[in-house]
Amino acid sequence: MTSETNTIVREKSTTRKFILFALPKYSNSIVMGFADLALATLYILAYQLPPFLVGLALGLGKITIAISQFFFGWISDAKYTRLGRRKPYIILLAPILGISFILLLLPSMLIDITNIEALFIWLLVIYQFFNMSYAITTPFNAWMVEQFSVEERPKAAQIQTAFDILGVATISVFSLIIMTDFISKVRENPEILPPSFFYSVIAFGIMVIVVFYLVCFLMPTEPHFKIESTIFQYLKVVLKNKKFIAVIGMIGIASLGWVQVSSLVLLFIEVVLKFEFTTYIMASVVFILGIILFLYMWRTFIKKFGKKRTLMYDLIAAVIFLPFTLIGLIPMQSTLIYGIIFVLGIAAIYSGWQILQYIMIPDISEDDEKATGELKAGTYKGIPSIPLNFFQAIGLIIMGSILELPEISVGSSSFSIGYVLWGPICSAILLITLFYAKKYITLDFEWEKKD
Repeated sequence: MTSETNTIVREKSTTRKFILFALPKYSNSIVMGFADLALATLYILAYQLPPFLVGLALGLGKITIAISQFFFGWISDAKYTRLGRRKPYIILLAPILGISFILLLLPSMLIDITNIEALFIWLLVIYQFFNMSYAITTPFNAWMVEQFSVEERPKAAQIQTAFDILGVATISVFSLIIMTDFISKVRENPEILPPSFFYSVIAFGIMVIVVFYLVCFLMPTEPHFKIESTIFQYLKVVLKNKKFIAVIGMIGIASLGWVQVSSLVLLFIEVVLKFEFTTYIMASVVFILGIILFLYMWRTFIKKFGKKRTLMYDLIAAVIFLPFTLIGLIPMQSTLIYGIIFVLGIAAIYSGWQILQYIMIPDISEDDEKATGELKAGTYKGIPSIPLNFFQAIGLIIMGSILELPEISVGSSSFSIGYVLWGPICSAILLITLFYAKKYITLDFEWEKKD
């Protein structure tokens, strides 16, 4: 048993352990990637729910995430069971996540999707269950602190991000090959439920349950780290940590922009760039290869320059790149070259933010652990969900409002001007984040050098 007065001794991790811990990121990325990247597309283009209602429902769902992630974060710290701190909540939430994902994507199984009021209520209610169960990521991600040492976390984060992006790539290809056909068929006949779409959704929902359970059975249970402090004492200590408060403030501000980037990329490619099957496949290949390359680059940057300088480079790149959505206002005979460059740029900036998000809070948690001798990984992981999801909710509502702006004609296409304005808007948000981070954020610690 490890006591509060001693920090956890973490054994050197094997390649098998790195890969096993990263596996849920693939299935989880598919279900959450669909919610972030394609759910708005599905409900707006296929089910024809007004964009503002979609943005409102998705925004309210983020409030649910905030509450549930905080709850499951602190309770996984406070309660040690025979299965450890994290496993019980992973086992509990995985089935709810998989089932709610299936119901979210297949509403026509139980309701009339031509009834706008019923469809909105369905999206609103089921999305709350989905987001509540998505809190599985809080105890799971908090587990990183107990499973990997600080020098191993960039590698763990890189592998996790690779599986994460592979999941996004999977859902992107699925969106093109299966969902695009599904959208056109649903518009013609709302009663149609193509088998390819139906069985894919069922498979994805089951997979997320199986993979999380597999990790629970095969990953070692963390040692019993005796905790004597109450949750209120924990909160008092955590909320007095100025480094931590500064970081969650930055994450909250940045999420106003990043949530729109992740939700609108697919819509931008389909609505503005009008990618077809062949061009979409080419873009997907470039995206995957770009992610692999940039993940390695960001990990190298972290090792060479430290986490804060790497964060600065990523934000600067995002601020410069995102306004290029305005090029969509220029009529083009072919959007292929522009689209490939755009997808590659998104891969670069988004992968940098993701790899840093995976390690910022765990490192701050360990910094506290070394100072106090207390393990608070779940609490540290859960608290940021409150400002993060609050700001994400605002970002999604802004997104819905932007897409309701008047339509313009570009060449033979016609779309809301919001489909190109989101880039400079998100750039401005990340510029504020950049100045904030430069002044207030600490991400590199002296004990890292000693370790």
